[in-house]
Amino acid sequence: MKMNGEQIIAAPRARVWDALNDPEVLKQCIPGCQTLEKESDVRLKATVAIKIGPIGARFNGAVTLSELDPPSSYVISGEGQGGTAGFARGSAKVLLADEGYATRLTYEVDAEVGGRLAQVGGPIVDATAKQLAGTFFKRFGALVTANEETATAAAAPNAADPAADTAAEQPVATQVAAQPFAPTQPAAQAQSALLPWIGAVFLAALAGFLCGGVGLSEPLLGALLAIAIAGVAAFGYACGRRAGPLVVTLDPTLAQLLIRQGDGRS
Repeated sequence: MKMNGEQIIAAPRARVWDALNDPEVLKQCIPGCQTLEKESDVRLKATVAIKIGPIGARFNGAVTLSELDPPSSYVISGEGQGGTAGFARGSAKVLLADEGYATRLTYEVDAEVGGRLAQVGGPIVDATAKQLAGTFFKRFGALVTANEETATAAAAPNAADPAADTAAEQPVATQVAAQPFAPTQPAAQAQSALLPWIGAVFLAALAGFLCGGVGLSEPLLGALLAIAIAGVAAFGYACGRRAGPLVVTLDPTLAQLLIRQGDGRS
C-alpha cells in the first residue's frame, strides 16, 4: 500500500530536521511505541503495539534511517515481527522545504503486512496504515511546533532586555566594582574630633585646681577664669566646626570650687 501527504510546521527547517533524528521525539510520535533505543546514528531498536482490524500484536523490530540529505530529506524504515500475528514493514520518504519562517514537510509512505495480518483484508490494512502514518506526522508537527514556541518564549525576555544579558555576562568582580558605595570616614578623623573636648575639660580642671590650691588676688583670679573660659570657648568652636552644634556644661564640682574661692576672697 502507498500513501502520501504534507503539512506545514511552524519551525525552521534545521529544527525540524533535528527532531526527525531525535529518538525521544520519534518515540512520542510513533503510534503504540513502547520503547525506542538508539543503537547507532542511523539505527534504533523499537517495540510497538498496534491493532489491525480484530488482530492486535506487539512487534519487536528496528527503525533505520537512510538516504540522509541533511537538512532536506531522508528515509525512515521500520520492520517488526509480531509472532503468530505475522509481520509488518514500511518506509517513509520525508522531504523538508522552507516555507517562509516555517517548514513544509512532505512524506510518501509504502507499507506491507504478512501472516495473519494479511488475511484481514486489503481495505482494512490500507485504512489502518494511512491512519498510523497520519497520526505519526500529525503528532510530530504538533510536538515540534510546541517546542519551538517554548524556545521562543524563553528567549523573549532576554531579547527585550539586552542590558540583562550584558550584566549577566560581566565578571563578578566587574559587577561589584560598578555598584555604588557609601563613603566611610577614617577612624583617625573620628578620634581627632574628640581631642578638642579632651583639651577643654583638661584646661577647665587645671584652672579649678589652681584656683583652689593657691591664693590669688581677685584681679588675677578673674584673668585666670577669663583665660579658662576663652580656652573652653575656643575648643568648643573647633568642635562645632567639626561635629556640628556643641553644648558646654560646667562640671558641678568645678563650679562649687569656683564659688567657694570667690566667697573666700570677697
